Amino acid sequence: MFEIKKICCIGAGYVGGPTCSVIAQMCPNIKVTVVDVNEARINAWNSDTLPIYEPELKEVVESCRGKNLFFSTSIDDAIREADLVFISVLSNPEFLAEGTAIKDLKNPDRVLIGGDDSPEGQKAVRALCAVYEHWVPKEKILTTNTWSSELSKLAANAFLAQRISSINSISALCEATGADVEEVAKAIGTDQRIGNKFLKASVGFGGSCFQKDVLNLVYLCEALNLPEVARYWQQVIDMNDYQRRRFASRIIDSLFNTVTDKKIAILGFAFKKDTGDTRESSSIYISKYLMDEGAKLHIYDPKVPKEQIILDLSHPGVSEDNQVSRLVTVSKDPYEACDGAHALVICTEWDMFKDLDYEHIHKKMLKPAFIFDGRRVLDDLHNELQVIGFQIETIGKKVSAKRIPFASSCEIPKFSLQDPPVKKPRV
Repeated sequence: MFEIKKICCIGAGYVGGPTCSVIAQMCPNIKVTVVDVNEARINAWNSDTLPIYEPELKEVVESCRGKNLFFSTSIDDAIREADLVFISVLSNPEFLAEGTAIKDLKNPDRVLIGGDDSPEGQKAVRALCAVYEHWVPKEKILTTNTWSSELSKLAANAFLAQRISSINSISALCEATGADVEEVAKAIGTDQRIGNKFLKASVGFGGSCFQKDVLNLVYLCEALNLPEVARYWQQVIDMNDYQRRRFASRIIDSLFNTVTDKKIAILGFAFKKDTGDTRESSSIYISKYLMDEGAKLHIYDPKVPKEQIILDLSHPGVSEDNQVSRLVTVSKDPYEACDGAHALVICTEWDMFKDLDYEHIHKKMLKPAFIFDGRRVLDDLHNELQVIGFQIETIGKKVSAKRIPFASSCEIPKFSLQDPPVKKPRV
């Protein structure tokens, strides 16, 4: 059997970098070269400050960089020398979850390899299987034809996104009736036919994969004349957009139907905890809505650089003219962000937000002081926070006995980056 001794990966991003770093660590006899046209990114991979944050990634890179792991901009040379070329591992679909990517790579549920039925295709499949067999049990390595491999990737993310949109739809019903979506999720999750994974209601899913893969599925269905199937999966995206719009409208309604010139602290900008990735983050969407209403945002995230936050919010589809320079401040810590704020909004489930000194924060905020928990990270603190004096609003639950079950009193416009929502009249 043909033995792979040199691997080239084209693309040093969130997939290519971690995947090939783990391959290098688990296969010390294989030379792995990761190439990219972005020289600054390659320089970062070769430095002490990696271009992405992922738990345990730095230790993996440092254990084999310069030995059998290399990062380079010499793309042509790396391709010529390689026995196998990954194009951001597209020929071998990844099922990584950011925040646990290294764990997922070292102990995967399965590895999926798709190839043509031709002798050459099957030879390539066997060679790639041999690479993964260095650390993955053979029974976890699945081989399929190319279409099955690619559709499995799209379908897996579509099913996960569907579950999130499903529980988020129930969260809206819970707020209107007085039920608690966490209790509902626990009740239905104990049914073994359903299971309890991905039933966490929130302000909406983000990241680069879910929306992209669902929309790819929609596009395929439309192109193949399956309009009913396309509309079915489009609803997963529509519900996610609705959840973000609904949460933003809840903030505005609770703050007496206007946030113009009000300081609002945004805690968390990454699309989920334990990553610095902001792609399709719900924080961007929530920030856009609030900026459109004239709110002054003070944003803090422990892993997202200031430059990335400003870049994301300066996108032409997100803000206009000098909106960001007028309305956005990036804070160095959560206490600074909350100082003098009318409300704090939790958009990312960082563990540190559970351990803040909320009594100190309340003293520094304007009154009445609001907390909008878009990730349900403060559930165990509700009684304590209410004693301190906070008005708490959270996803899928009525917290304060003084407030009626929430149902937005305003029409919520459809949102997209290309089609900004209609602004409410300012009062």
